[in-house]
Amino acid sequence: MYQYTSFDREFIRDRALQFRDQLGRYQSGKLSEDEFKPLRLQNGWYVQRYAPMLRVAVPYGELSSTQLRVLAKIAREYDQPSRELFEHAQNIQDKIGSPTVFSSKASPRLVKGMAHLTTRQNVQYNWIPLDKSADVMDLLASADMHGIQTSGNCIRNITSDECAGIAPDEIADPRPYAEILRQWSTLHPEFAYLPRKFKIAVIGSKEDRAATGWHDLGLHLYKDAKGDLGFRVLVGGGMGRTPLIAPVLKEFLPACEVINYIESVVRVYNRWGRRDNIYKARIKILVKAERERFASEVQAEFDRIHKEDNAPHTITDKELARVAALFEVPAKVIQNLGAPSASRPEDSQPGIEFSRWLKQNVVQHKFQHYRIVTLSFKRHGQAPGDATAEQLEIAASLSDRFSCSEARVTHAQNLVLPWVHEDDLHELWRQAKEAGLAQPNIGLLTDMIACPGGDYCSLANARSIPIAESITERFKDLDEVLDIGPVDLHISGCINSCGHHHSGHIGILGVDKDGQEWYQVTLGGSDGSLLGGVAIPGRVVGPSFTAHEVVGVIESVLTHYTEQRIHLEPFIDTLKRVGFESFKAVANASRVSRPNEETITV
Repeated sequence: MYQYTSFDREFIRDRALQFRDQLGRYQSGKLSEDEFKPLRLQNGWYVQRYAPMLRVAVPYGELSSTQLRVLAKIAREYDQPSRELFEHAQNIQDKIGSPTVFSSKASPRLVKGMAHLTTRQNVQYNWIPLDKSADVMDLLASADMHGIQTSGNCIRNITSDECAGIAPDEIADPRPYAEILRQWSTLHPEFAYLPRKFKIAVIGSKEDRAATGWHDLGLHLYKDAKGDLGFRVLVGGGMGRTPLIAPVLKEFLPACEVINYIESVVRVYNRWGRRDNIYKARIKILVKAERERFASEVQAEFDRIHKEDNAPHTITDKELARVAALFEVPAKVIQNLGAPSASRPEDSQPGIEFSRWLKQNVVQHKFQHYRIVTLSFKRHGQAPGDATAEQLEIAASLSDRFSCSEARVTHAQNLVLPWVHEDDLHELWRQAKEAGLAQPNIGLLTDMIACPGGDYCSLANARSIPIAESITERFKDLDEVLDIGPVDLHISGCINSCGHHHSGHIGILGVDKDGQEWYQVTLGGSDGSLLGGVAIPGRVVGPSFTAHEVVGVIESVLTHYTEQRIHLEPFIDTLKRVGFESFKAVANASRVSRPNEETITV
């Protein structure tokens, strides 16, 4: 994985010192709340419903075992609110009540000492006191981490495929380009105050595992008919109030020109993007309204950069080679290449549990005898994507023992171990199972994506976590979940779509109706992750449902699927074949009247 240079480290530590000074001036009254707000946001510090929230940048998802242990230390020692604040928050939640109707146990919300893996390969914390924030920034810097540009109207954390550099279907490794883009965009003075946030995803594989079509800018590495490497450039995607799939703005861009072209795109957006209406400020609105004119102005700016500025950001072969060398294959892997795999008793009779795990959580690798393994952070009693300090430390130990001390955050809020030798699979499974990280559910219904929702977020209209727990409780029978097969279930607590509900085969959106929590259900969405798949927003099945009705809706939809499917046809294929209206009718027919149950009031 990429190793920070001395310049990188000095830069991050200087930024941490700068933030400590800013915090001190704010605490002493020398900076007002309005003056301090943009400074904390530039370092990833939000203010949520009950406490500050920190978002830690994880460029293209890569983490070392050392960094995992630092993240665990932050969870254990700093994600700890005062007892008064935590009790106050719990009292509010107790008054609201829980919409979980399938379990007598309390829903797994309002927990402390926890990190949260996000859909954009970052890590978040919900309870760190602001007066401890500078200490946390110093600790992050000690492990080459920070929160720079994880918030604010700037170019955000560059994301990629969690299998980058090791996927069998990869045309070229996108990580060197992602890293070069990170270096170029970090604190870029011209793009520090864009009309709105700007998100970039880059892939080098045939399969899109980074949901690039849903980004402000998506980059697909591929080779043209001549064998030249370049990018297909998609611009203008996004979720939120207006879900749009990014159209192709440039069919083939020589790879060395990627920064010059992105600078052209962002410059035109910075010039013409709306600043008078936050809901219409994303680049997707500009591209939708002025696509031809936008494309023309981008090309004109690109030409000007070449003619007048002499294309200053053209990536040279020397620079690409320098950065690519920092992503070298681990020495241990090189040593093992070509060596025969050991024959082991477990391989001949693996057992049903191990076999299921191999099928769901293990995929093929670019290198012989190696596999890519996903540790599942989706379990009953814990919010999707949440990771305790102990789990992070266990993941660090597993990565040291089995994956050359490297792990990666996935788009689906799990962790991948990218360098697992096939001889180690059984022992890895055994240890991961003991730690509760070997649920064989990757890609299945219970491997759902969910944002923290109204339990933490001040923007949310409804809670996501109790709904996720209700669904997990209802579908806790693994045989049933395996029989249902691949289903992407995504849950968002509000229209900002942090849970990516638009792209779920089944999407759930929390909405507010006169101060009450309701949930809108969509069907047929896709993030484009299937080989040759196309990103598409789901369609709403009808009026919103109460919290008590949501699980029944999901149950009815999936029952209809199993009745209509042909052989082992996946859910999304059956939905397309049978038709949306058929599933919509079933979903709406499942609505029930519960006169003795009140809708939850927020």
